[in-house]
Order: sequence, then C-alpha cells, then structure tokens
Amino acid sequence: MPKTRIPIKDFLANLPLFREVVAAGIDRLALKTTEVDAPRETIVCRRGCCCGGLHAVVVGQVKLSVDTGRGDEKVIELVGPGMIFGEAAMFLGKPHIVSAVTLTDCKLLRVEKEAVLDEVRRDPKFAQRVIESLCYRLHQRIMDLESFALRSGTERVVDYLLCQDLSATPSGAMNITLPVKKGVIASRLNLTHEHFSRILHDLMNERLIKVEGRDVRVLDTGKLRAYCAE
Repeated sequence: MPKTRIPIKDFLANLPLFREVVAAGIDRLALKTTEVDAPRETIVCRRGCCCGGLHAVVVGQVKLSVDTGRGDEKVIELVGPGMIFGEAAMFLGKPHIVSAVTLTDCKLLRVEKEAVLDEVRRDPKFAQRVIESLCYRLHQRIMDLESFALRSGTERVVDYLLCQDLSATPSGAMNITLPVKKGVIASRLNLTHEHFSRILHDLMNERLIKVEGRDVRVLDTGKLRAYCAE
C-alpha cells in the first residue's frame, strides 16, 4: 500500500463519533493520533491485551473475531472505511474481548485513549455522542442475536445479499461482489462455511442467483426477497 499521508484533522472531523467535536477539540485529538499502515493479515489488537486507544479505518477492512477454541473462529463484525473499533474496551478500561485482524491492506488511525477521555471531560455534547455510539453498537449486537436465534440460515443469507447494494430497485437484477471470503461471511452470519455454500447452491437451483467466485448476480431482487416469505 502506498504510504501516502492523509489529512488527519479532516478525517477525524468527518467520523460519526467526532462529528460534533469543536475545531479545537479536533486539533487536540489529531495531536494524539497516529497513522498506521497495516498489510493484510496484520493483528492490530489481540483478545486479552490492554487497550490503549481506538482505531478508525481509513482504507481497507478489518475483521473483529474470537477464537472458539476448536481451531476456528467466530466473526463478530466487519469494519470498513469510516468505522471505528476498540472504543468499548477503551472506555471500560478492560482488555480487548475480540481480536482485530486486517482482511486487506489497510490504513488506520490510532487515537490515544487519554486524548479521547480528555475530550469527554471537556465537552458534554461529545460525551453524549459517545453514549449514543456505544448504544448503537449494543443495539446492533442484540439485533444479531435476534437474527441468529429467530431467523433461518437462508433468511440471513438473503438479507445479507440484498443489503450489499442499498440502491437496488425492489425488483430486477443486481450484481454483487462479496467484499471478503465466503468463510468470513459465513462466520459473520453464524453459519458454517458448508451451510453457507449449501444455501447459495439451493438459491442457484431455484434460479434466484448465479455465483462465480465472489461475484453474485441476483436475477430478481423481488423474487429473492419473496422466497423467504413463502
């Protein structure tokens, strides 16, 4: 990855977490922010290690996961450009409960813990934004648990495919390139790789999708959506 420098202040100011921080606050945060070039498969942080700050993804994609102890892993979240990770452990003062590994060559920003905590103490609006951000992440995890417990594997896969292109029309064809390996997506959806592949095969047999490597063509979004409602 080319080691081009980025405008740290501008990037921080446009992150949802820091969007309402005053200019002087962004200046203070930027002084305690470090650019990190992380090639593919870099372990950015490891479960059980101390958390000294949060990370923001500028370019690339990061996998947050836990080792199941059986030689495989459970992917908790995929973090892409404009997203952050590590904030929960940072605010709690606890070790990381997930490991963060880059799935592609990444450029990250690491914001030091004390700089963020200082801004929380200085700025009540920022403190409120932090609470909102943490509540949003909690809401997402609860939605995940609801999906895993109450929705079939096929429903989860169909929802995932349809959410890959938010500009897609209610009916008609849609072309998708899966952003990561199928095994990673399967783990994120709480499925085994084999189960995920079987679901894709079943959808192909129903003539709802075509799959070639990571490229998926949804032949009709309306029919695919209706398939799970039958």
